[in-house]
Amino acid sequence: MIVVSDTTPLNYLVLAGKQDILPLLFGQVIVPEAVMRELQAAAAPPQVHQWLKSRPSWLVVKQAPTPPDKSLFHLDEGEREAIQLAKELKADLLMIDERAGRDEALQRGLPVIGTLGVLESAAERGLVDFPLILAEMKTHGFFISSALELDFLERDARRKASRNKLPE
Repeated sequence: MIVVSDTTPLNYLVLAGKQDILPLLFGQVIVPEAVMRELQAAAAPPQVHQWLKSRPSWLVVKQAPTPPDKSLFHLDEGEREAIQLAKELKADLLMIDERAGRDEALQRGLPVIGTLGVLESAAERGLVDFPLILAEMKTHGFFISSALELDFLERDARRKASRNKLPE
């Protein structure tokens, strides 16, 4: 499976201490050089800097062979390069949270997943407790609308209820 990531999902998963679900879900995660620069920037959280000191082997840095399409220049550099790299690699998934970046990726036919989708996939496999990890991420500034949070929490509750049903 080819998975390319923008900066934000990696930042929040590291802040919540759940970055290790990524290789369990996807094997490896590819980031363009611009995303690596954003992860290493002085403004990045100290936990991210610490994590990158011993960068895991499943986090692969690649540069897209061609520069990003000029129609992407309203996005930040990491988003532009992540979309371009995902397109060129014919990625199975692009991890990206920002609405404008997701919209551009979808217009280009790229399958996208956000941080919440990654956590939901992990919860489906029993790797995380969705409500607990969501609460943890919110303490680090992760924003989710009330309606979207309710939707995800209801799906999680239904998933747990169906798992706990005894066969008749």
